[in-house]
Amino acid sequence: MTRISILLLFLGISFPILAQDSVVYKPNQIRDFKLIPLPAIASNPANGWLFGIAPSATWRMGNPESTHLSNLVGNLLYTTKKQWLISSRSNIFLADDSWILVGDWRFFITSQPTFGLGSSTPNLPEENPNQLGVWQGEQQMDYNWVRFYETVLKRISTSKFYLGVGYHLDVYSKIENFIDEEMAQELTFSNDFYNQTKGFDLDKNTLSGITLNAVMENRDMAVSPYETNFALISYKINPQFLGSNQSSSTLLLDYRHYFPLSEHRKRHLVAVWSYANFLVSGNLPYMALPSIGYDMFGRSGRGYSQGRFRGESMVYSEAEYRFPLQKSKETFGGTVFVNAASFGSKLTQENLFTKLNPGYGLGLRVMINKENRTTISADYGFGQKGNSGFYLNINESF
Repeated sequence: MTRISILLLFLGISFPILAQDSVVYKPNQIRDFKLIPLPAIASNPANGWLFGIAPSATWRMGNPESTHLSNLVGNLLYTTKKQWLISSRSNIFLADDSWILVGDWRFFITSQPTFGLGSSTPNLPEENPNQLGVWQGEQQMDYNWVRFYETVLKRISTSKFYLGVGYHLDVYSKIENFIDEEMAQELTFSNDFYNQTKGFDLDKNTLSGITLNAVMENRDMAVSPYETNFALISYKINPQFLGSNQSSSTLLLDYRHYFPLSEHRKRHLVAVWSYANFLVSGNLPYMALPSIGYDMFGRSGRGYSQGRFRGESMVYSEAEYRFPLQKSKETFGGTVFVNAASFGSKLTQENLFTKLNPGYGLGLRVMINKENRTTISADYGFGQKGNSGFYLNINESF
């Protein structure tokens, strides 16, 4: 389950959109636009070799003194297994932070192993002793995935609090399960068993819903924070009349806090992150259940592959120590981290916190643009039972 990604080339290029000699800031006028194209070659067991680009862009929509830096991270990757991974994720602050627009758009033609529900699933495939006739452990899935998430948040007066609504659509189609040909095939795949039990189609599932969101945005810079905190409460309603296969609702909680350890070197800090996702009512299709590595930027669960754990409820926590590696310059930095996750499932009768899945690791940071803190992050994480992975990303993990 080792995940390996290798970035062969990165180049920082800045494209100024507006002249810097003007002191007049027009509302929502794009300023200080910087694009960093990242030609990439990567490899992992699920996708084989990947080739493409991973651009990152930052800009401001107003006065720098009152407007956070907006950012967008994209991916356009093609793999040797004839897969396409195309995504765009954005966090846009309008003038004076009056509104925040959050986007997460994806189109994947891909594959990924799944292991069943709960925190106790093994690495290797075997019959589930609690569900005879059903596989648990690694089972490969091929599928197409379309995601369109867009959230609009309005600032409450001059506070750090925002309220807003969003539309969230996930469509999983052409789902196919398979396992090692040398193994017996008479057992039912975890994905099929869950969807059959809950009344979902085996080939295509749709989740379409509205979110009600409350946000506290108090970070100094969203892409690579040095101080203060962030909080999100998101209640999602997925009614059938909007296109969902079944009506359901979920609750997402996200809190992050950053503790500077030096007034002079704020890059020297401790960061903590708590993340929870719960099915509140109804049923979700298997692929839409809370899962490790499925936060917006896919940063949770370093030490395990994406999708390694899944369930109707999820709690995750992480702490990371970040520090500069140079006496006065900010180019190179390091990090050490620990994390833990727990998953519950009514179908397998496993409760939250019955079992914890810890992870730990260390990483290197290379800041390629000091002004907007654009950073290349490379981490190696270790999990239990031989799980591990190398992760290469843009900006900090959280």
